[in-house]
Amino acid sequence: MRIAVPSVDDRGLESEMSAHFGRAPYYTLVDVENGEITGYKVVKCPFSEHGPGDIPNFLRSLNVDIIIAYGMGRRAQDFFNSMGIKVLTGAYGKVSDVIKAFLTGSLSLDRYWSEREEFKHEKRWGNSEY
Repeated sequence: MRIAVPSVDDRGLESEMSAHFGRAPYYTLVDVENGEITGYKVVKCPFSEHGPGDIPNFLRSLNVDIIIAYGMGRRAQDFFNSMGIKVLTGAYGKVSDVIKAFLTGSLSLDRYWSEREEFKHEKRWGNSEY
């Protein structure tokens, strides 16, 4: 299984998640087998601007099965759903922590993510408190 996480930089598992999926400069792709991380790679977002479906199609071409994000627009979610790619929104923190929590079933999701100032103003955050 391959999980994509929008990231603020190219540090991979050590990166913080980007608050807004569609404006992330990087995506950390984490490969998982039998509940264990088997590898990862970081890809730079190839779009300085993008249209509907561009990023979902890009990530599908990289064989992504699951997207774990903080904020994501409804259209992007619909694109992923139509492609059979599972979307989880409301996750935040360091990529490695988020992936480990997902794998152990303890991932905490902020169901009010769309109401947060960080998302409304489209800021990218790192170690901010909620």
